[in-house]
Amino acid sequence: MAGHSKWANRVHRKNRQDAKRSSAFSKLSRMISVAAREGGGDPDMNPTLRTYIDKAKEAEMPKDNIERAIRMGTGDLEGVTYESGLYEGYGPAGVALMVSVLTDNSQRTVAEIRNIFKDHGGNLGVAGCVQWMFESKGVIVVPRDQADFDEVFMIAVEAGAEDVVEDEEENTIEVHTDPKQFSAVYGALRETGMPTERAEVTMIPTATNPVSDQDAPKVIRLLDGLNDHEDVQQVHSNFEISDEALDALEAAS
Repeated sequence: MAGHSKWANRVHRKNRQDAKRSSAFSKLSRMISVAAREGGGDPDMNPTLRTYIDKAKEAEMPKDNIERAIRMGTGDLEGVTYESGLYEGYGPAGVALMVSVLTDNSQRTVAEIRNIFKDHGGNLGVAGCVQWMFESKGVIVVPRDQADFDEVFMIAVEAGAEDVVEDEEENTIEVHTDPKQFSAVYGALRETGMPTERAEVTMIPTATNPVSDQDAPKVIRLLDGLNDHEDVQQVHSNFEISDEALDALEAAS
C-alpha cells in the first residue's frame, strides 16, 4: 500500500486546490444532505455525516448552511432530492477515471459529463470498464508533525486498520482501512483528539499509470473540467505525474 500512499498524496494536493473553488459549499451541502437522508441527522450516530460536517467546518462553511443541509436531508425542510451516480471512462494517455456524482437530473448530468470527457481528449465508457482497476478503501490522513506515528499505529490497528504509512516528504501519516472498518478506526482516532487532514472512503487504484510531463497538463485539464461541474463530488484516477510536472502545473494555475 505504500506506493498507493504516494499516489493518494499527489491527488490530495490537487484536491486541496479544488476545495478552494466557489462550488465547494454547494457540493458539501449535497453530501451532508444525502448522508443525513441515508443515515439520520445525528452525527454521533452517523459517521458518514460526521465526516462531511468536519469537511464543511474545515472549509469554513457557515454553521447555518450545515444545519440547513442536514434538515433538508432528514425532510425537516423541503428541498431537492439528489441521487448518486458513478461514471467511468478514459482520459488522455489512457488514464482510468471514475466520477462520483450527486444529481437531481441524471440524464442531464451524464450528457454533460460525456461532453467534458470528449472536450478534453477522453471518452466516457460503460459501467464496469475501469472499476476493476480500483479498490474501495477508507483513508485517514493525520499530520505527521502533530501526532506520534507509534501512537497512531497502535490506535488504528487495534480499531481494525489494514495499514499505516508514514510519508516524510508529505509530512503525513496515512491510515488505510477496509470500508466496513472505516467508521470504527476514524472514531477511535477522534476519541483521542487526533487531528486529521482528510478522512473518507475512496477508490484507490491497484496499479498506477505513469503520465509523461507532456501529457500531464491534458490530464489535469480534464480533472479540472470534471471537478468544476457542480454535480461532481469526487474524481478517482490511476494517473501518476512527476512532482516536477505537478509543481509546474500548480504554479501556473
